[in-house]
Amino acid sequence: MAEHTMRAAVLHDVGKITLEERPRPEPGPHDVLVQVASVGTCGSDVHYYEHGRIGDFVVESPLVLGHEPSGTVAGAGSEAARHRLGQRVSLEPGVPDFTCPQCRAGRYNLCPAMRFFGTPPIDGAFCEYVVVHEQFAHPVPDSLSDDAAALIEPLSVGVWACRKARVEPGSRVLVTGAGPVGLLCLQAARAFGATDVMVTDVNPVRLALARDLGASVALDVREGGLTDAAFDPDVLLECSGHPAAIAEAVRAVGRAGRVVLVGMGGEEIPLPLAHVQTRELQVTGTFRYANTWPAAIALAASGRVRLDALVTGHYGLAEVEQALTAGARDPTLVKAVVRPQE
Repeated sequence: MAEHTMRAAVLHDVGKITLEERPRPEPGPHDVLVQVASVGTCGSDVHYYEHGRIGDFVVESPLVLGHEPSGTVAGAGSEAARHRLGQRVSLEPGVPDFTCPQCRAGRYNLCPAMRFFGTPPIDGAFCEYVVVHEQFAHPVPDSLSDDAAALIEPLSVGVWACRKARVEPGSRVLVTGAGPVGLLCLQAARAFGATDVMVTDVNPVRLALARDLGASVALDVREGGLTDAAFDPDVLLECSGHPAAIAEAVRAVGRAGRVVLVGMGGEEIPLPLAHVQTRELQVTGTFRYANTWPAAIALAASGRVRLDALVTGHYGLAEVEQALTAGARDPTLVKAVVRPQE
């Protein structure tokens, strides 16, 4: 392979990814070039692979997926000065325009001009090299593995959800859904000081992992509902995206509680309005994250959050399709990681 090219796994159609040789990207003035080490797979990657779209985001041309990357700084633009060559980094995959009203208010995750890895038409990180604005390449300590540095991205979802829910010492938190994001919301809530955290799911392997990661209660909802659990949460972090689970979980939240909808399900969900009104629940959505990387890195580096415990499989760049379909084949899978240099 030529010095200025790289390999990339490219989605060409629903269910069709091919390994291609592409030009290695060139960093702009404020960018860094990063040699990608690990990339976590996400449910949104799987959804694009299986359906070619998520809501209004439609794959209309060849696209590289992957938005949970870590790597090493291999080059820098003419004005980029924050990193040394060889610096290990976790990449924040969305770069805003810095100038819109949302950015100026500090809500850059809501920037309408956001360029987000692996979201049409922006290529992601299932490739050997990417470029990103230097402000969004976050140095990580050597105590973090490449996989853990990649999973700072989904941990940031958990940190952002806990901030939105105002989790604090003494909080009682219900987490519905024990997928990777649910397991990270559990750990983030514990790190924020939550006294008790209940996690619900239907997968016994994931519920066992939830117990190992600090859940006070791990409830298999096939065997009993929330009304039988005698758990009175003041915070709900809804990570399943399942309409029936959402409605039942909202009804479990106590007076003046906070509900944060994290999981992506259907376009509409049933909401028990009388319960929300008579108990003055606060219900909000959450979209990605903003200003979470320093906290997430610190939590992982301190050992308060165990990221490597979620990794259940590794795949080379030629095996991206296997990585994206692994969950359908193996119910014990939690998080598949692609290593583009392999």
